[in-house]
Amino acid sequence: MSLPDLSKLTLGLSRTWAGLLRDWDRCLRAGNYPETTRYNYLLAAAQLAWYLAEYSPDPDADTAADDPAEVTRAHVEAFQAWMIETRSPSTAVNKHKGLQQFFKWLLLDEQLIDRSPMDRVRQPKTPVKLVPVMREEDTGRLLAACQGKGFVNLRDEALIRLYCNTGARLSEVGNLLVADVDLNSESVHYRGKGAKDRRVRFGPKTARAVSRYLPGAGPVKGRAAAEPVAGRARLPTLDSERHQDQAQAAGRRGRRAGRARSPVAAQLRPPVEARRRRHRRSDAPARVDLRRHAPPLRSQRRGRTRPAHPGPARHR
Repeated sequence: MSLPDLSKLTLGLSRTWAGLLRDWDRCLRAGNYPETTRYNYLLAAAQLAWYLAEYSPDPDADTAADDPAEVTRAHVEAFQAWMIETRSPSTAVNKHKGLQQFFKWLLLDEQLIDRSPMDRVRQPKTPVKLVPVMREEDTGRLLAACQGKGFVNLRDEALIRLYCNTGARLSEVGNLLVADVDLNSESVHYRGKGAKDRRVRFGPKTARAVSRYLPGAGPVKGRAAAEPVAGRARLPTLDSERHQDQAQAAGRRGRRAGRARSPVAAQLRPPVEARRRRHRRSDAPARVDLRRHAPPLRSQRRGRTRPAHPGPARHR
């Protein structure tokens, strides 16, 4: 489990705030909280301290900027309003949840405060926005822009087809390892939010794109099982940079395909039921060991998949 860069998060904060954030991060790690959750929680508390020290108009904000035990309900509400004005309501909700956990820790674990300033602070309301879904012709043009035998072309087509075929999140595909992809059963092992794992099947076109990409992605055929599918080494803290690289790659492909707006991961997620109607094999029971019904793949020649040895017919 990697550690968030606390030296950057606590830069410019008082010694009291910085020390408590380090202690809280240790407590979160002991509770086996995911890395991104810990980062979001710590960032919310650090941003509150920065706001109190530099932007708050309250006359007693300097005292709260030195000691989190002096933070009041008015300070938190002013911070939330400032977040809505400068960022967005959804960001303010994220900070609200992080501050709830921080002051709960100060109240119950550290016993530094008698009452949480978050007790009667209302969570901001967020408007419901509909995410536009890409049409079939737009997806076809996006994949057509990935045609080629180069490493970048093979990588982009494999990643985009995984997004389209499985409906995965950006972080789920970004965190994939080579060992998570099973071409024998045409399935992939995703590690979702909240440490929830699941295995999802994909269609033959996606299997073809992934099998073309994986052997040619590394310097040696049959890359290491622990190597990321995205083709980059893991970052020391968060994987957000690699996720941004994938989003930028999709944006480049979208511009080449003639799309006015760059596609996002949510736009590449098709309805599950529609995907099941197209690929009947996706309706196989989840508990069936699909590897017994599919022989291992050996090579790809002229668009056809040849088995390494004669075996039983594929499960239908």
